[in-house]
Amino acid sequence: MPSRVLCLGGGAGGPAARRVRLLLRQVVGGGAAAARYGRSEVRALHSSGDTVTIGDVSFKLKTPKNPELVPQNYMTESLAQSVVHHLRWIMQKDLLGQDVFLIGPPGPLRRSIAMQYLELTKREVEYIALSRDTTETDLKQRREIRDGSAFYLDQCAVRAATEGRILVLEGLEKAERNVLPVLNNLLENREMQLEDGRFLMSADRYDKLLQEHTKSELDAWKIVRVSEDFRVIALGLPVPKYSGNPLDPPLRSRFQARDVYHLPFKDHLQLLYSIGSNISTERISQLLSFATTLCSQESSTLGLPDFPLDSLSAAVQILDSFPMMSVQHVIDRLYPYHLFLGKEGRTAVKDMLKRFELQDSEKHLFPRKITRVESVHGNKPFKADVTVQIGEKEVTFQVPAGTGMFKNHSRSDTFIRTSSHNQLLAEMMQSHMVKDMCLIGGKGCGKTVIAKEFADILGYSIEPIMLYQDMTARDLLQQRYTLPNGDTAWRPSPLVTAALEGKLVLLDGIHRINPGTLAVLQRLIHDRELTLYDGTRLLREDRYQNVKEELQLSDEKLQERSIFPIHPSFRIVVLAEPPVIGSTTQQWLGPEFLTLFLFHNVRSLSKSEEIEVIKQMIPNVPSAAVEKLLSVTHKLRETNDATAQSLASFLSTRQLLRICRRLSQHPDESLYDAVNKACLSRFLPNLAKSALHKNLQDSGIETSPDDTEKLEGKDYTCEISNGILKIGSVTMPIYNSAEKMKVPDVLFYENAQHMMVMEDMLKDFLLGEHLLLVGNQGVGKNKVVDRFLHLLNRPREYLQLHRDTTVQSLTLQPSVKDGLIIYEDSPLVKAVRFGHILVIDEADKAPTNVTCILKTLVESGEMVLSDGRRIVANHAHVEGRENVIVIHPDFRMIVLANRPGFPFLGNDFFGTLGDIFSCHAVDNPKPQSELAMLKQYGPDVPEAILQKLVAAFGELRSLADQGTINYPYSTREVVNIVKHLQKFPSEGLANVVRNVFDFDSYNNEVREILYKTLHKYGIPIGAKPTNVQLAKELPLPDHKFMGYWKVDQPGNAQKKMLCPSETQKIEVKGPVYLNIQGFPLERHEARSISFTEELAFWTLPLDEINLVCDVTVTKEEEHKNILYVTTCNPVSLYFMNISGKTGYFVDLYDLFPRTVGSVWQPFVTAAPLGNPLKGQVVLHEEESNVVLLLDTSNGALRRLLLSPDAQNSPKRTSWWNNKEVKSNYKMCREFSHKNWLVFYKETGNHLIVLDVLEGQTHTISLPISLKSVFLVAEDRWLLVENETNKKFLLTKHAHMEAQGSEVCQLHALSEEPADMGFGLTTVSELCVPHAVSTDQLSSENLSAAVGQKISSPNRIFSDEHNYATVVIGFPDLLSPSEVYSWKRNSSLSHKRASPSDPLYYGAQRKTGTAKQTNCVTLLASNQIVRILAPGDVPLKDIYPKDVTPPPAAGYLEVTDLNSKKIKYIPIPGSKSLSPYTSWLSTISDADALLAPLGKVGLVTVDMGGGVRLWETGLDSLQQSLQDWRNMIGQEDGRPVQITIQRESGLDVSSPKHGKVDPANMPHVGGNMWAGGTGGRDTAGLGGKGGPYRLDAGHRVYQVSQAEKDAVPEEVKRAAREMAEKAFKQRLKEIQMSEYDASTYERFSGAVRRQVQSLRIILDNLQAKGKERQWLRHQAVGELDDAKIIDGLTGEKAIYKRRGELEPQPGSPQQKPKRLRLVVDVSGSMYRFNGVDGRLERSMEAVCMVMEAFENYEHKFKYDIVGHSGDGFNIALVGSDKVPKNNKQRLEILKTMHAHAQFCMSGDHTLEGTEHAIREIAKEEADEYFVIILSDANLERYGIPPARFAQVLTTNTQVNAFAIFIGSLGDQADRLQRTLPAGRSFIAMDTKEIPQILQQIFTSTLLSSA
Repeated sequence: MPSRVLCLGGGAGGPAARRVRLLLRQVVGGGAAAARYGRSEVRALHSSGDTVTIGDVSFKLKTPKNPELVPQNYMTESLAQSVVHHLRWIMQKDLLGQDVFLIGPPGPLRRSIAMQYLELTKREVEYIALSRDTTETDLKQRREIRDGSAFYLDQCAVRAATEGRILVLEGLEKAERNVLPVLNNLLENREMQLEDGRFLMSADRYDKLLQEHTKSELDAWKIVRVSEDFRVIALGLPVPKYSGNPLDPPLRSRFQARDVYHLPFKDHLQLLYSIGSNISTERISQLLSFATTLCSQESSTLGLPDFPLDSLSAAVQILDSFPMMSVQHVIDRLYPYHLFLGKEGRTAVKDMLKRFELQDSEKHLFPRKITRVESVHGNKPFKADVTVQIGEKEVTFQVPAGTGMFKNHSRSDTFIRTSSHNQLLAEMMQSHMVKDMCLIGGKGCGKTVIAKEFADILGYSIEPIMLYQDMTARDLLQQRYTLPNGDTAWRPSPLVTAALEGKLVLLDGIHRINPGTLAVLQRLIHDRELTLYDGTRLLREDRYQNVKEELQLSDEKLQERSIFPIHPSFRIVVLAEPPVIGSTTQQWLGPEFLTLFLFHNVRSLSKSEEIEVIKQMIPNVPSAAVEKLLSVTHKLRETNDATAQSLASFLSTRQLLRICRRLSQHPDESLYDAVNKACLSRFLPNLAKSALHKNLQDSGIETSPDDTEKLEGKDYTCEISNGILKIGSVTMPIYNSAEKMKVPDVLFYENAQHMMVMEDMLKDFLLGEHLLLVGNQGVGKNKVVDRFLHLLNRPREYLQLHRDTTVQSLTLQPSVKDGLIIYEDSPLVKAVRFGHILVIDEADKAPTNVTCILKTLVESGEMVLSDGRRIVANHAHVEGRENVIVIHPDFRMIVLANRPGFPFLGNDFFGTLGDIFSCHAVDNPKPQSELAMLKQYGPDVPEAILQKLVAAFGELRSLADQGTINYPYSTREVVNIVKHLQKFPSEGLANVVRNVFDFDSYNNEVREILYKTLHKYGIPIGAKPTNVQLAKELPLPDHKFMGYWKVDQPGNAQKKMLCPSETQKIEVKGPVYLNIQGFPLERHEARSISFTEELAFWTLPLDEINLVCDVTVTKEEEHKNILYVTTCNPVSLYFMNISGKTGYFVDLYDLFPRTVGSVWQPFVTAAPLGNPLKGQVVLHEEESNVVLLLDTSNGALRRLLLSPDAQNSPKRTSWWNNKEVKSNYKMCREFSHKNWLVFYKETGNHLIVLDVLEGQTHTISLPISLKSVFLVAEDRWLLVENETNKKFLLTKHAHMEAQGSEVCQLHALSEEPADMGFGLTTVSELCVPHAVSTDQLSSENLSAAVGQKISSPNRIFSDEHNYATVVIGFPDLLSPSEVYSWKRNSSLSHKRASPSDPLYYGAQRKTGTAKQTNCVTLLASNQIVRILAPGDVPLKDIYPKDVTPPPAAGYLEVTDLNSKKIKYIPIPGSKSLSPYTSWLSTISDADALLAPLGKVGLVTVDMGGGVRLWETGLDSLQQSLQDWRNMIGQEDGRPVQITIQRESGLDVSSPKHGKVDPANMPHVGGNMWAGGTGGRDTAGLGGKGGPYRLDAGHRVYQVSQAEKDAVPEEVKRAAREMAEKAFKQRLKEIQMSEYDASTYERFSGAVRRQVQSLRIILDNLQAKGKERQWLRHQAVGELDDAKIIDGLTGEKAIYKRRGELEPQPGSPQQKPKRLRLVVDVSGSMYRFNGVDGRLERSMEAVCMVMEAFENYEHKFKYDIVGHSGDGFNIALVGSDKVPKNNKQRLEILKTMHAHAQFCMSGDHTLEGTEHAIREIAKEEADEYFVIILSDANLERYGIPPARFAQVLTTNTQVNAFAIFIGSLGDQADRLQRTLPAGRSFIAMDTKEIPQILQQIFTSTLLSSA
């Protein structure tokens, strides 16, 4: 054979070169015709001993034994000079027998050089791509089973060594540490011990031995010769720059390295010129210059990933076909910088584009749409001609096409084309021409749909593969299985079969998979070659043909040698979510990944397109709703606020379509609820919730209370009739199920709320949705679902997920039976096959990377199981394929999960997969529903107790929502309490609730909150039955017979006085409508810890200066009583149902203004009317005699003009200067419930009777001047004459007839004293009664009072001289009535004299008597009750000498005529008292007012607005006490049997400090160590008899209180002394005085609870971050299902165990989160501190931050700066100098205080904020928070709020929050409206500041955890 010279220098080569030319475009790494400049050329001399010479190095070729293993078609017709140099170097090393390591940036260049060298030297290749899953067995030997016995199969390294091949190891940095050292000896000495006992030995040693021994001897010794031709070429990335494991030093020393950098600029340019002949050369060079700049050292210091230079040829190829297209556009595909770079990076890239003039200009165009697709006829199968419109032109080009029919794409059933999608598809076509592509877009924006549409256009069949996080390389390529005879074999994965069949593979979720695993695909993507685990090789079509021609082998022969061609139309499309910019963990789009694909960004649709899509998909959806919905969505998408964007991710296009589908079926549903449901707003952190609410309002989507009432008012029942189920208003036919035993059946008590949820579920179920139910624990999710399925009669399959759930366990469980591997279907597969409902419980407990495989199942209805079967959705895909499971049409999934976030700390299932389900938030039932349900659980439990439980738990839940407590108490807990009470009724409620709350009994802060809440609702937890604190009873003096009242007989005509009356119609003015405002009643039950007369109390929201002037209660049944309270400064009316939750308030200020110039003190009384005018109240102002009628249901107010002279009321101007005595008008309202009232004027002589129903007044003229009027009966009135105090009785007919005036009779009453015996008569002065009963005592009560059996009409009254007076026979009998009195020792005083200065206090009054007498008669309990000022009370009788009486607003004096006792009950003083004390004194002597409540109750209202309910009747008190004791549960003294009582036997010696353990180990129990927990006698936390608490930082074990009580007294005393001593010692250590310590405690104590809960959350976050992961390939642990076959074959490393996961190699360090607190220390803070404590609150907030983050400095770096008039950056705490102990913390607080005291005035809020945000972002951190505390009155300083809003959001990376301390009217609210939602808080009450801080931390920390 004559020798031929193949000159690879350039120019036109021989025939081989022509063949190679075709390939030029597909090989990226080839060089251009650069070799013509250099000397080096490659000569291949073909002769018997062929030689290859490169430059001056020659290599002698050998004929390969397996020529099909030699790489083909890697050489190009002209090699770049740089490549030739690399080849020459490799040849030198090859001749030296050294192994080489090609190191360089990512990309296919290094591999192609290695392959070119092998092709050149005709060497066989063994290629392995290393990944993190590579183990020793993949390199050396793997066991397989054949015919029942295991044997070893050599793997690549061993094969290469024995056969003399070249081992190419790619991706050394991906392999886990300690895997590659297996090769060390093979590399160094060419020796290796194999598992099967053979020994590999280097060639020269083997040859030496051969001289001494025969070959058969060596074979017997199992020694194998390593071929001298064996070499290793390793390919790797330099690790410090790229991520990965660094090279092991011993391994590194065995290689010779060569840096293979990108092609030099010239070579590369030449190459690109040759590809893009249609493009101007300068554009190509600009493009290359730009790319090269981005690979420079400088750009990587900016943090920009390398530009994928190798993909440039693909880009140039696209531009070659489309020369008019924009270059920048193509660059975006290679390097989608706006997706993975932050702001600085993006600017840098844009500048670079400008610099190289690559920016878009007008003339550059984008592709518009695909106009035609037709298949190419002739000899090119699987090609299509595609025509794309770009600008005005159309360009046709050829692309690979699928194996199926092309879809006529003009009309599509499910895909709606919008212009942006058309453009995207056209761009994808272009990319498809040259390379695989990657679609990046957010959740639910249509990536899958677009990819499918793309496949349909080209006739591809799709192979979807869902990637998950712990997917291994094996799952991607090949999995092991057993053949029926027990042999092990490999099954190709869907990816491999797709490559062979030419499908389009969709790799979904590439952002989840580990980058190390992806490495196995690099060669497939770049070169279309792949080597599988069982040795099969897949070759690119042309290389396969090449091998076939050269070796003249048939396809079958090649397949025997396991070589297969990859189908030419095979393509990969990858779907991914965009990387999180700035996050350290989720940056998956790295330099290595960039080289693999062309990238397309799938943007979410524009508003108009989205509307178009929705309307075409769902034609009958109401369009107004769609408009609103989209305006919200796009508003959220467009803001750069992180909170809003996270909300926008919930409203993906997919979710919007779901909402609209629902609306089209149920158009009357509220959009507000739909959006809230989609975002699960019930469980969002508060900040996000308010942001959502605000955005919804701005878009006009709101909900009104009427809507919710309408919803709740609907009839929610479920009924089944004729096989049709109806829930609420939705119906569905019932399912006929064969498997009755799988239909759940559950005890379920229906309640409205759960029925609402079920109706909602049914609506979605009918729409074909899968459901997701999210809620706290114990709200009945499982019950609701089981009930739902029971009603539908659907069989269910149940799966419970947990931490260790794997993808395998979700789908199939492998097990081994007789050496065969058998797969058992999981409930999931069963449900899919048989059409059952799959209930997945606790979905948030499983790792999200596992649950995400549900997505393909729900979305595309496809899923590949690990045994090779596949689930498909529609029958059409089944044709002729075996192993296919078709999804049953009835299959549905219902997923249950706890809510995301703290304290569940599950995985955020909703966040990752929420938008493929229809979500329902399940909440605890509303109070009514819950009560109804509990009644069914505990029919015998008293309803009062159930109501208490419901109310208390309701409040606890709202506390949990606010974040005050961490645990959300649920219905499950209440049900358990009720069940217990039902079974053991004698046990006290207080004991039973402890079953729930004992969990918290060791956390004092939480316990305090819980007890406070339970006590508020009267659950006496922690009370002892002996805590009864009723008032002391004093004896009542005996009653005396006082004489008679005689009615003068009408016999004498002159004595008979007739009083004429006239009738008039009332004039009504009005109505005007007043605004009725509601306010919440914080009602506290008073009998919680002890039992007193007081029942309950709450406070009305009065301002400081308001005065209460009248209290009255309607006369109804007990629980319907309505309390009316009028106030007079300003005049307003408060009314509330005594047992209700809300009070109402009507402001009457406009009707009674404070008149200018005079001191007018209005005084308003109220009279509520009865049926049929219920709910209306008459208001009477005493000075101006204005009578108003107010309808409290709608706020209508009418003025009633009673008498004609009312209009010309006295001239107001003369009020303060005329000296006449001003007299008041009075209203008698005893019979207001009968709708009539009596008005009179003091000193006047008319009575006006107002009949409200008839609308008439009757005016009665009297012959006397009136002082007061008592309506003792409807037809008999007692009048008292002015000045003389004589009494008269007026009788009239009960109902005055409307016609004609009628005459009333007036009788004088003479009081005749009793005869004293000695002829003396006591002439007592006549006095005015304070209160007279309107009805009589019952005869039992009368008899008990007077002490003799008697039955007679009677009245009871009280005045200033007597406790009580009974008049027997009055007023019905005209005979003389007997009078009995219980006299006081001293009359009640008028201590408060009238004021001296008449000008100031208004008109002078003769007496200073108060207007309200505060005296009440309770007939049912035979009591008279009045309120006395403390001065009138015999305090020394009530309280022992050494006790100071508590400050009281007054005392209730209870005179009980049955038991003949007096009690004095103190009314606790009000928190605030009005400064107008003189005005107060005119209203009432004591600071409280009194009204009767029902038959036996009382209500008092003190001047500060404190309402208290009392119970004074003896009988009712006894009954209540019994109930109260039952609630506590009495230990009735009888010992409980079982009397084995042993003490612990260890006596308590005297306390000591204990030894300090140098190692600080936790010590529990014992009595030796200091700082332990739960021991005896030593200092520690929670011990018994130890002197003080010493916290050495351990968990605390408590000894119970009872056992602590058992410690003897002297031990306790010693403990106290020692505690003091240690406290002082501790202070001394930190040099802190005791005064300082108490000062610090003031701040620290105030925020202890918040600090505690924050620290709990931080601990949990830390724990969550430390959660251990599965480590695979272990030699011990639990069996790994994925390696069960390897176990059969006898491998060792088939286990997995949990362990701390090493951070991913090269992944950046977790940086701390960075917090800056900016506090206001300006002068105004100091100035207003006295008003609302704002400075102290800020100091508390600072204290809280310092304490909460102590010891978490590695996770949170914080600093605190102040701003004031002095400047905007006053350093208080530096992040490097955080205070370590209380003294240092106190110093900081003192600094704040001092600064605020002495600084200049002025405000720097804005500058401080700006500076803080700017400075903090300069540091390295994971996340940035800036919190600004300010009392800035922005408007006063002329700062527009919009400007402040702008400052808050200047840097999107920094989460900035503002807390305004403000009491500036509505200014704060206005401000909040302009600031971004969720970013600003108004702390009207400064106590909220720590709470708000805690809210901010929890919602933001959790979101990022």
